[in-house]
Amino acid sequence: MALTFEVLGRFNRARAARLRLPHFVCQTPLFMPVGTQGTIKALTNSQLEDIGCQIILGNTYHLALRPTSELLDEVGGLHNFMNWKRALLTDSGGFQMVSLLHLADITEKGVTFQSPVDGKPMLLTPEESIQIQNRIGADIIMALDDVVKTTITGPRIEEAMYRTLRWIDRCIAAHKRPHDQNLFGIVQGGLDPILRDICVKGLVERNLPGYAIGGLSGGEDKNSFWRVVAQCTAALPEDKPRYVMGVGYPLDIVVCSALGADMYDCVYPTRTARFGTALVPEGVLKLKHKAMADDTRPIDPTCPCMVCKTYSRAYIHCLVTKDAMGSQLLSYHNLYYMLQLSRNLHSSIVEGRFPEFVCDFLRKMFPKGDVPEWVCDAMEVAGIDISSCCAQFSSCQEHDSKSMPEEEVSLVR
Repeated sequence: MALTFEVLGRFNRARAARLRLPHFVCQTPLFMPVGTQGTIKALTNSQLEDIGCQIILGNTYHLALRPTSELLDEVGGLHNFMNWKRALLTDSGGFQMVSLLHLADITEKGVTFQSPVDGKPMLLTPEESIQIQNRIGADIIMALDDVVKTTITGPRIEEAMYRTLRWIDRCIAAHKRPHDQNLFGIVQGGLDPILRDICVKGLVERNLPGYAIGGLSGGEDKNSFWRVVAQCTAALPEDKPRYVMGVGYPLDIVVCSALGADMYDCVYPTRTARFGTALVPEGVLKLKHKAMADDTRPIDPTCPCMVCKTYSRAYIHCLVTKDAMGSQLLSYHNLYYMLQLSRNLHSSIVEGRFPEFVCDFLRKMFPKGDVPEWVCDAMEVAGIDISSCCAQFSSCQEHDSKSMPEEEVSLVR
């Protein structure tokens, strides 16, 4: 095991910790930007360091295609290739079973993909996934799991969960660098609490360095989403990091942290930036909107990032439709926002003011007090009283939000 996980503070289920990895000492809760092929689009490594990025996520499937894991191995791993001194995490390639299903054939042996580069078949087995990740050299590597959308029902969910458990043993056996790379298992089981429980227990028996909650953010309703997170975090070990995969909306991260999760990743902050949208405490701000054309205020007057201190909404409005610098500036701001949110979660838990932080966050995002019912229910389970920021706590607004993008609560100020 090549990590240590020290809990520094708690509030009920929420915890703030120090996660010591081979290349960096991290503070949790933490958000990990996605750099599919070893780069965060539009940002340099020095900019990422400046805004406090602790871990970058890379994609095993794409890195194996280009530049190839063999090349990365020759140069001493992805850290050297991209000149990144801090921590890295690589996923297993399993997610491509869902996102590229039309190119994939899943069997007990592994997953056969049709390469999007040259069309040739590519077999990814649990052993091959780990071998590739050993060559890439990330601090945290993920086991290959059988991923299905949470909206699918029936025997396929059970099949995928049991296959995930069989594959974890093959991943453990294939892992040749356990002293400098940490293999995380992934909890599957769809929205079925019995299957999730079986998977959690099976993975915990393997005594892995850390555990991820997978198969979410795939179209399920928010009520089901938070309940799966709550169930899994309650059953996973107290002394190991817990990673909710594919979660990137700020509200979701606050809720999951209250329920005891530690790590998150998503393309959302940078992808939404490329569409001209900024993350702000009230939700999102669409810089392409014509009302931004003569607005000389910063994106967020309360944000101390370089973009908000230097440029106006009107200036960025001019850029977002015509110039690549627009998406660069918004990517910088959005990632700063996410990383600052992570730091604020950590410090509020350590300093014993987490409930106040949560209420302040919700008041800004829902100034009318119309906090979604699923958030109210999740916070009740987390033991956090949010009645002061709800218009009527007994009848919190119910939002039918199937992983609803926060663009739906956009504002023009």
